[in-house]
Amino acid sequence: MRRLLNLVRIPLLIVVITGGQPVIDIDAAAADAATTGVARKALQYWQPPGRPEQEAYIEEPLPPGFQVIVSPLEGPVFADSSGRTLYTWPLRVQRNGQAGDRPGRPSSCTDEVLQVSAGLMSPYPAGLLLPDLDRRVSCIDVWPPVIALEDAEPLGKWSIIERMDSARQWAYDGQPLYTSILDQQAGDVRGGTKMLSGGDAGVLRKPAAPTSLIPPAFGVAQSSTGRLIVNKNGYSVYSWDGDEPNQSNCHGDCLTYWTPVPAPENVTEKGGWTTFERSPGTKQWALRGKPLYTFNYDPDERSFMGADVPGWHNVYTQRAPAPPEEFTVQDGDFGGQVLADSRGRTIYLYNCIEDTFAQLACNNPGTTQAYRLAICGDGDAERCGETFPYVIAPTGASAASPLWSVMAIDPDTGRSAGPGQTDALHVWAYRGEPVYTYAGDPGPGTLNGQGLGEFAGTRNGFRAFFLRDIFQDSEFRRP
Repeated sequence: MRRLLNLVRIPLLIVVITGGQPVIDIDAAAADAATTGVARKALQYWQPPGRPEQEAYIEEPLPPGFQVIVSPLEGPVFADSSGRTLYTWPLRVQRNGQAGDRPGRPSSCTDEVLQVSAGLMSPYPAGLLLPDLDRRVSCIDVWPPVIALEDAEPLGKWSIIERMDSARQWAYDGQPLYTSILDQQAGDVRGGTKMLSGGDAGVLRKPAAPTSLIPPAFGVAQSSTGRLIVNKNGYSVYSWDGDEPNQSNCHGDCLTYWTPVPAPENVTEKGGWTTFERSPGTKQWALRGKPLYTFNYDPDERSFMGADVPGWHNVYTQRAPAPPEEFTVQDGDFGGQVLADSRGRTIYLYNCIEDTFAQLACNNPGTTQAYRLAICGDGDAERCGETFPYVIAPTGASAASPLWSVMAIDPDTGRSAGPGQTDALHVWAYRGEPVYTYAGDPGPGTLNGQGLGEFAGTRNGFRAFFLRDIFQDSEFRRP
């Protein structure tokens, strides 16, 4: 133990000593020491095979026709009777105005088909014609309101708000509720995210969700790899392979680097959360039998640095399932780690939110491609395909994870290919959106495409698929 802890005597050297590689879970590594590619590194970031874990939540009365589904990335979310996730659209200020719904007020999402920009994002003025005017849709075409039946009655946080067209719309905690046309199956959360957003990213939709079943001493941070547990101050919580179920073996020198998370004398143990007596009169928290600690050398909130020490791991309420086997994890030249293709090329996701009061997304193949083509190819689809090429899926490929799929793309337009289209590109998609690499990345781990576009890629452009970003916290923000 003393030898391992020497690795952290100078905290800034941790990543150098470990090479920035994910720490291998000892039990899983012993079972398959020959594992290569993403399967080996997924032991830190993704759900271990055969060990499914889901986030517990506080149950509450639900009106008829609603349910809770535990989604693979965002954890528990409310859904309708068909399993379609419910979303809210909280009001948020942009540079030159605001968009979204006010609590307790009628929905701002209407049947109006907008044709000009709103001027919410300087330096762009209001009144600019939007692309593809002949194919534009309204807000409710993309975000159908959740309409209440005539005999429906409010219940708890569930209320009914009258829309401007006199229809009765369900609301949760005062926020009108919607479904998303992007969600294809139960558990899909493609329309929005619990991840942080702000600044220039647009006014995003957020999945409505029950409260996580966690003690008051903890919180849950949504990351690109799952639901990370933090303490009440936002610092990461860790577990150690050297412990036994509900028993800590971290004593002496170990406590120089790790602080047990203290528990009150009397608590109600629920949802896998337990306490044990660490020493007479002192209790410690555990989750699923694993004693919990914070790392004394973590430089900031929501850190992964403690997991660089062999045998120590960040703790999640649930981790996301792994991507397809051909994907890899690479040390990024910005610091941290990124998802990459089989050659080690960084994976990028495309972001796009239109500058209208409806704040409709334009980053999936069912929407206009004018914005993306302007960023990556100056309007030329062929040039765009060379600059940010799609990640082509092998013939017959399929994904075990519901977050990943194979999508057919028309190479001439960037839109979804038609049925039986012979020249269609079959590409990997994450949450229903194609993923890309960047021609300007010379080798594994380079991120020259990071932030290319408008507003550093957050409004219209490309962002790297960060699993861990040492300097900018990108793994906790909408990519």
